[in-house]
Amino acid sequence: MVGSKPSLPGVAKGRQSRYGLCIVLCGRWAGGERLDRPTTILEPVRPVPRKKRDKPKPPAAQPKFNWRALLPLVLVLAGIAVYATSFDGAFVFDDNRHIIDNPRIRTVVPPWTAMSGRRPILDLTLAANYAAGKLETRGYHAVNLTIHILAAMTLFGVVRRTLLRPLCRKRYVTAAPWIALATSLIWLVHPLQTQAVTYIVQRGEALMGLFYLLTLYCVIRGADSPRRAAWYAAAVASCALGMGSKAVMITAPFVLLLFDWVFITGSVRDALRRRWILYLCLIGTLAVPVASGVMRGVLNTNPTAGVTVGFAFKDITPIQYLATQFGVLTHYLRLSVVPYPLCLDHDWPIARVAGDIVPFAIFIGALLIGTAWAFVRKPWLGFAGAWFFIILAPTSSIVPIRDPAFEHRMYLPLATVVALTVLAAHWLLCYASTRFNWRARNSAVVATVLALVVTTALGYGTAVRNRAYESKLIMWEDVLTKRPNNARAHNAIGAVLVGLGRQDDAITHYREAVRIHPIYYDAFYNLGTGLLRQRKASEAADALGEAVRLNPRHVLARLNLAHALAQLKRQDEAVEQCRAAIEVDASNFRPHYTLGEMLSQQSHWADAVEAYRACVGLNPRFVPAHYKMGRCLLRAGRPDEAVEQLRKVLVLDPSHDQAKRALESITGLRGG
Repeated sequence: MVGSKPSLPGVAKGRQSRYGLCIVLCGRWAGGERLDRPTTILEPVRPVPRKKRDKPKPPAAQPKFNWRALLPLVLVLAGIAVYATSFDGAFVFDDNRHIIDNPRIRTVVPPWTAMSGRRPILDLTLAANYAAGKLETRGYHAVNLTIHILAAMTLFGVVRRTLLRPLCRKRYVTAAPWIALATSLIWLVHPLQTQAVTYIVQRGEALMGLFYLLTLYCVIRGADSPRRAAWYAAAVASCALGMGSKAVMITAPFVLLLFDWVFITGSVRDALRRRWILYLCLIGTLAVPVASGVMRGVLNTNPTAGVTVGFAFKDITPIQYLATQFGVLTHYLRLSVVPYPLCLDHDWPIARVAGDIVPFAIFIGALLIGTAWAFVRKPWLGFAGAWFFIILAPTSSIVPIRDPAFEHRMYLPLATVVALTVLAAHWLLCYASTRFNWRARNSAVVATVLALVVTTALGYGTAVRNRAYESKLIMWEDVLTKRPNNARAHNAIGAVLVGLGRQDDAITHYREAVRIHPIYYDAFYNLGTGLLRQRKASEAADALGEAVRLNPRHVLARLNLAHALAQLKRQDEAVEQCRAAIEVDASNFRPHYTLGEMLSQQSHWADAVEAYRACVGLNPRFVPAHYKMGRCLLRAGRPDEAVEQLRKVLVLDPSHDQAKRALESITGLRGG
């Protein structure tokens, strides 16, 4: 309309006049044209976009190949190459008790049957191996090697992510993968690890080590992950599995808290405040060793036969054991640097004089003081020392153990020794690079060559060491070469020689074992049994009598002593030994059977029948007891009962010729 004010789109009517006025007063430019007649503006002038030249689009960037993903593959190949010589390894030492003679692992379904022991997860894996291949050792070695390689890969992840934490990132941001690879590779192929990998039953140590590292890895990932609850749940599950593998896992919650303090939060209070639920759950996994009886066995103070771990083991006091461990820890550290000589059974002597304690105590005490100082000045270094001492604490402190030193206990503590060595080598290379103005490529070449030389030498040592596990005879001969006064090695090699038919050589080793260790009742038992086989009843009775004196609850020693006394025509004493064996273990059918034999030799037919009847009551399928009971019943003038027993023999063993002839003779007598 004429005379009406122009309307500005998008501007309120009350502000349209002010809007146009501002344009006039400011002399505003729009689209490069001057507004000469602002009163005639009907709408705001919009800037005219300039035409842009079409620039060619760069080609889409191709995703770069992640070469770091191949680093764990190096560990797989190295592990297979180094441990290829382990697959011919035999069952040795405690493999007999935990695998060959362990009834729990004979079934894997239901799983709780195999998991009823003190190391349920370990026994479950052994049961799976037995179900797959019975006592074929290759399957057991394959599982052991797989666990070890997985542990090395997890260690790689732990070291790399630790070096990328804010505390270390500035210094190691580019070198972290290579330091992690060198650490895990050396740890993987180190000969000191062979006892935890090639010695089959020590799978428990490697399995615990794998779950220990997995627990730590999950905590590291969860600290910075938006899915921290899932990572922490995985950490708790892994910790529980480790508790069921070996009791050393009880140190994990405390080591994790130290790691949190040093590398994540910088404060114990903050670590507990942020992750109190996690640590509460980790402490809760201690219920596993409590439920399985491990804690009860360690804390029990009542001495019982067969106890080898805990305060109930009275052969050594806690103070003596602690004093001995100073030398043991020093030995562990020496083997970490120079892994020779390695020995399955060190038979480490108890330290009783100042010369065996003081020098090593000074050395280990200095390391402990250095660890405490490092927590103040260099916390990451303090954590490395704490890792070593805390993980070894359950086996190297005041809890008495029959064997003070075993190499497999260094499985996890070795990681900190290797890591510190690799970090020291990295620092020296960096210093040399700065000092001599090396190019980065030259430093990389030197580092690679050095790593290859070290891993090749260690890997060769591991491959050679695995050969010692090829047979029991080779292993125990190796032990005697390095520990000539090892009574247990003499006893073990004697048992191997008996199986090879070399009775005289076996007895020689048994005699040497009892000479070295005069209270070694197992060696006396084996010596007496060997002499009994050679019909040397008098010497056998002396050796077996000593075994019974040293261990009155040794049932088999009493039964063999009864046989030796019977050969010496000392029948009454033989019967006394059988009755004493029954008092020790009334649920064992063998003492009843041997008692029946001793009584039948004295023509006490009725008493012998009762002994045999007790035997078959405990073991109804024991054919010899049924047959001899039938013979005694016949001698006692009870042919009907004799026929019944002989028929049971033929039901259980249709090919039993003696029972057939006895039954035919009874039938013939009746027919006559």
